[in-house]
Amino acid sequence: MTSESNPDEAEDLIESLESGEPVFRDFVVPESASGMRLDLFLSQSCDGHSRTQIRAAVQDDGAEVDGKIVRPSLKLKVGQKVRFQVPPLPADDTIPENIPLDVLFEDDGLVVVNKPPGMVVHPARGNWSGTLTSALAYRFQSLSDVGGPTRPGIVHRLDRDTSGVIVIAKTNAVHNHLALQFHDRLVEKEYFAIAASPMDRDRDIIEASIGRHPYQREKQAIRENHESSRAAKTFYEVISRHGRYTQVRLKPHTGRTHQLRVHLAHVGAGILCDKLYAGHSLVTPSQIIVGCGNSRAKVIEGEPPILTRQALHARKLTITHPQSGKPMTFEAPIADDIQAVINLLESN
Repeated sequence: MTSESNPDEAEDLIESLESGEPVFRDFVVPESASGMRLDLFLSQSCDGHSRTQIRAAVQDDGAEVDGKIVRPSLKLKVGQKVRFQVPPLPADDTIPENIPLDVLFEDDGLVVVNKPPGMVVHPARGNWSGTLTSALAYRFQSLSDVGGPTRPGIVHRLDRDTSGVIVIAKTNAVHNHLALQFHDRLVEKEYFAIAASPMDRDRDIIEASIGRHPYQREKQAIRENHESSRAAKTFYEVISRHGRYTQVRLKPHTGRTHQLRVHLAHVGAGILCDKLYAGHSLVTPSQIIVGCGNSRAKVIEGEPPILTRQALHARKLTITHPQSGKPMTFEAPIADDIQAVINLLESN
């Protein structure tokens, strides 16, 4: 077994961790990890745990290399066999919290929510409260438990700072039906974004494989022929241009982590206020106006920002309803912070 895990293995691992049972993972050190510290290698290979948590587990005799207990600082060699006892996840269950939800649709099988920016979908490292699952657990009596106790109803995810449509399953049968639609790429997804650079082509398809970033654990990157690489495809269409900014419609054909953000950055049009992939995390009204090409405008020092998260919104989601068999399209209105930027763009 190499350091790469498929989605099914990852799901099984999370369920085992949440059950509280001891979980061991086995790896064979690939060429790309030659010379890497053991704790860094494991932190890149075990999602949901920080490097600090990994290091503590190794120091507690939680790792063996070629059958010998080792220290976190060990430098790995190609072909070595690593066995690691994965530390348990901190949370055992979802804690209901009275958090307002913008419900777009509800029946006895599913719920569709307009997720606000800044909300994590389910508990994870550093985010154990204020999650969408906590809000769902408080509001709804019954949700699917296919994903385990910390992810009731969750069939798919949105990044914390991406707003918009997300569908929630109330029953396991509905959950499994929806999950199969996502797996078979039968779900149609449409996003809205503001790119922080001009885009020359009116429409195009971006096809570039995505894998783990070689140096930054929190990022993904365009990576061809790497063990972590997975094929990724995105269609985009320009809605309007405003100087250095571009309003764009996005339709992902695959669902890779950070796919839209990575693909737009790849073509030189990183999403506005995307700290990871565009290199900035906020923008002010005067910066927007100047960027639109207004020669009389100037950037105002100390001006409060108009946007402090990536300008990415899950606008539409089309599924086949698991119970009725009918196609249904759900649409979430543009979030207020992004709409404020749109208003500035269109008035300048």
